[in-house]
Amino acid sequence: MFLKNILPVISFSVLLLTLQACGGEQTPNQANSNQESGLSEFEIEHGIGPVTERMEIGEIDQNLVARGEDIFSMKCEMCHNMEGRMVGPELGNVLENRSIEYVMNMILNPSGMVNDHPEAKKLLQEYMTAMPYQNVSQDDARAIVEFLRDYNGE
Repeated sequence: MFLKNILPVISFSVLLLTLQACGGEQTPNQANSNQESGLSEFEIEHGIGPVTERMEIGEIDQNLVARGEDIFSMKCEMCHNMEGRMVGPELGNVLENRSIEYVMNMILNPSGMVNDHPEAKKLLQEYMTAMPYQNVSQDDARAIVEFLRDYNGE
């Protein structure tokens, strides 16, 4: 009889503890886990790769835009449109949502980004295709970004 009366109390207690553990405010340990496996604040905002500091970008350089458009046509256009989904996401407005440094790190280190960056992992889940490394230099990536900036009307 005693066991019959205590079983609902134990079940209810376990349920309460489970609900409490799943919800509510974040503890310091949960907040730290948002740093996604030891990424710095810079890496979370600007990606993982060779660009490790904020870049100073001035006025749009039309020579870089033209070079970036050529590189984009050769290396990016097979998977990306400026407007509309393809194999990869559209890029016409990418700089509204991502920093220049993030875009460059994605171009220069796509496998590192997909393996270790939370936003790149989400893109992989959505598009189901990892971006291949296109063998571009940092200067080439900068030219592609300049093309994207010009397209976006920055």
